Amino acid sequence: MTVTAQPGTRPQTVTVDAADAQQVERVAARLTEPAGCLIDSPDWLARARRAWPRLPTGLVSGLREYRRDSGPTGTLLVRGLPLGQVPPTPAEPGSVQREGTVAAAVLAMIASGLGDPVAYRPEKTGAIVQDVVPVPGQEDYQSNAGSVLLTFHTENAFHPHRPDFVMLLCLRADHERVAELRTACIREVLPLLTDESREALLAPEFVTAPPPSFGLPGAGTTPHAVLTGAPEDPDICVDLAATAPQTQRAKVAMHELQELFDRTAQSVRLVPGELAIVDNRVTVHGRTSFRPRYDGQDRWLQRTFAVTDLRRSRGMREADGYVLD
Repeated sequence: MTVTAQPGTRPQTVTVDAADAQQVERVAARLTEPAGCLIDSPDWLARARRAWPRLPTGLVSGLREYRRDSGPTGTLLVRGLPLGQVPPTPAEPGSVQREGTVAAAVLAMIASGLGDPVAYRPEKTGAIVQDVVPVPGQEDYQSNAGSVLLTFHTENAFHPHRPDFVMLLCLRADHERVAELRTACIREVLPLLTDESREALLAPEFVTAPPPSFGLPGAGTTPHAVLTGAPEDPDICVDLAATAPQTQRAKVAMHELQELFDRTAQSVRLVPGELAIVDNRVTVHGRTSFRPRYDGQDRWLQRTFAVTDLRRSRGMREADGYVLD
């Protein structure tokens, strides 16, 4: 197991060697039993939480360090994870993972190490593990079902309890191997902002609509700031496709922010067994375009969200579960 960090240039990485990958697979395989077990159930998620400490020490310690400080890029790349059997890529709208698999168990255990897994009932029926796959007829959507350029965004920027971490596990790459996950961290952008734009981004002069995947047309936030918290290390909340500036200075600041995202962005072409974890509090993410073929071999990521303080959203979760209404 190796852990490397290259501040300011590439995301931190944790590489799982062959022996440790076998250990991860053994632990994950136990969570796939009995056959047909439902991974959205609180009992199964409790099993995943208890199994988390049995993962290799290097992986556990690397994730704990990242949870405490996600670094200048806000992104961690875990390489060499086992996936188990990978069936053909699904292509239907709203595709999710309901039954236990090695890949789903890996996601649930790591989410438990970062905090607690969560989902949102209006999106993909509240599934904890969601498929990120191209869907026929939705190529131009600014959502996980599209295949055109996906603009930079904070995940669920409109929501009062958005995830702290976004986890994207690659099960299959796109045919041409051109699709890239793009990330940009406010920690690298902040020193490059003009004083005027920084002041505008700290003011409640922006309104954000939910993404198409939530099916909530016409909904939107009250005016909010893009940057909040400590001035020297703020959180960011913005969706370049869904956040509308409400003043002229806010419009100028958004344009500058977009340019700086592009200038400082990191890109990675995920391959099977690689997990990208994005600190959704300080890092926005997007994806370059690619061409799906809808032949069962298209790009396939599985996605899970994690929060560090589940209790914050207690009033929005039935029976203290993991799904926010």
